[in-house]
Amino acid sequence: MQNVITLLPESVANQIAAGEVVQRPASIVKELLENAIDAKATFIKLIVKDAGKTLVQVIDNGMGMNPVDARMAFERHATSKIKKAEDLFQLHTKGFRGEALASIAAVAQVELKTKREEDIVGQLIEIEGNKFIRQEECQAPTGSSFSVKNLFFNIPARRNFLKDDGVELKHIIDEFERVCLPHANIQFQLFSNGNEIYNLPPTSLIERISGLFSKNLQGKLVQINEETDVVKISGYVGKPENAKKRRGDQYFFVNNRFIKSPYLHHAIAEAYRELIASDAHPSYYLFLEVNPEFIDINIHPTKTEIKFQDEKIIYALLHSAVKRALGKANLAPSLDFNSEMSFEIDYTKSVAQPTVTVNKDYNPFSTGSSKSTSAGYSQPRQDTALQKNNKHPDSYRDWENLYQNYANTDFKGENENLQLETKAEQIKLDHDVFTHKGFQLYNKYIVSAHENGLLVIDQQRAHERILYEHYIATREKNGAASTQQILFPVTIELTPNDYVLLETLMPHFKLLGFEIEPFGKNTVVVQGTPAELGEFNTQEMVEGILETYKLNTFDVKIDPFENMCKSMAKSAGIKYGKSLDEQEIALMLEHLFLCENPMYSPNGKPVIMEMSKIELDAFFKR
Repeated sequence: MQNVITLLPESVANQIAAGEVVQRPASIVKELLENAIDAKATFIKLIVKDAGKTLVQVIDNGMGMNPVDARMAFERHATSKIKKAEDLFQLHTKGFRGEALASIAAVAQVELKTKREEDIVGQLIEIEGNKFIRQEECQAPTGSSFSVKNLFFNIPARRNFLKDDGVELKHIIDEFERVCLPHANIQFQLFSNGNEIYNLPPTSLIERISGLFSKNLQGKLVQINEETDVVKISGYVGKPENAKKRRGDQYFFVNNRFIKSPYLHHAIAEAYRELIASDAHPSYYLFLEVNPEFIDINIHPTKTEIKFQDEKIIYALLHSAVKRALGKANLAPSLDFNSEMSFEIDYTKSVAQPTVTVNKDYNPFSTGSSKSTSAGYSQPRQDTALQKNNKHPDSYRDWENLYQNYANTDFKGENENLQLETKAEQIKLDHDVFTHKGFQLYNKYIVSAHENGLLVIDQQRAHERILYEHYIATREKNGAASTQQILFPVTIELTPNDYVLLETLMPHFKLLGFEIEPFGKNTVVVQGTPAELGEFNTQEMVEGILETYKLNTFDVKIDPFENMCKSMAKSAGIKYGKSLDEQEIALMLEHLFLCENPMYSPNGKPVIMEMSKIELDAFFKR
């Protein structure tokens, strides 16, 4: 009987292992940067071309390797980090399995130049698809230079699964930031297609955070520094008022290793409970130092998951540390345990007895009106929006005047039926019974009536729906929106991730009427804006579009242009609190009911609440 189980060839086994370690160019970036840190480098330079598909190169000034170590580094499970199984629980380095370089060499063309400080010449090694090509002496500076070229050149099917350059470069930047953040004492540089993305000198943690994400972050963060026998917690958390709708800028590091932990994230979320909205997310950059004996980092190939010996203790301490930090900054209620738990009352002061004023002449059955009393008691101060706008705040006898403009409405228009889909039923409104008139309520809603009932319309969502369908029609007409040149062009400095995203969306910006040009490192110049938008803050508009675009992408995968139109509508739409005149209200109603789907905003939220005449009559017949 023939055997059916055989050993895999080494090349196939390495490619299978590479599938776990090397998923995309960003995976190579992570492994090579961590190797450079383990080599005690103080300067690390990352160079990528075509988002890492053509080249990923990491240059460092670390210890370097001798000829034997340089060759052994590409063998599977060859490592200098561990000697026995017990060493897995005494790890103080990034890599330890000895799989990374062997896996990378199995799916790419790799060139290594390395030299130790005490050596006269360095070593050059070339490997292609796990096939050793050559090893020879060469001139090289102290340290190592790894060049990974033509990723997945020998596995075309894997290469076809890679995303476009913008997406892959974003993943590379994410991995770069995760490595740079906990190692503020090391200088990092990042170049993409010859352009400098990052140049981070050695600095403090707060300055490294500002250099990576935003120069304006320092005043928006609260420092944490707590030390216990179990864990040391340090870092920064964002102030509640700066929480974002999109979950980003949230980083956990355990022993300077980036991890993902929904359980620990929940501890942070609980600390912010009742301080931020339910759909908002705080930013945090937290570092946990734990005895390596109490954690297991060998549970995932990418080493982004860690198992704690006692997660509940870590959870409680982390939650308490964040809560305490917010309390110290007067951002959350905090108890002072150093003071006596009693009410601080000054008994030397006398307290006046409260009095109640009663109108003895008040008659509840009198038909007359009193401007100063109500139900026999002194009338309290009323400061409602209705009374602010009412010419007679103390009398309601002229309430009919609110509707005098609608008494003789001429219901004329086209005989076109507009189908409005609601959850309960199909409501049909004809132009011959719809007034296209209304009034504004609380500077937030538009109230309008037709012969079959009453409509209450959310003005912000309605305007977003109108703008969204208008922008969508731009592409369908195969034309671009008109552009108005700016007298003084606006220069905008973006984060590297936002700059990459804007480059990807540049054709869509142009189609919608923006004229934007690159202007050096992570900077763009806005030369023109959509003419139809009128006056607005150009920088806030562009940044708002990018932020909303990322939020939509996080929630659901949609067509990029539709996402862009949603983002434009959200940023350009009128906001709650804006007062509208009669002409603006009439125009909004007219344009809304010419939309294909006036009942819902671009994000699927309801725009119109309808109350039928039958429901109104039934209510007042009670």
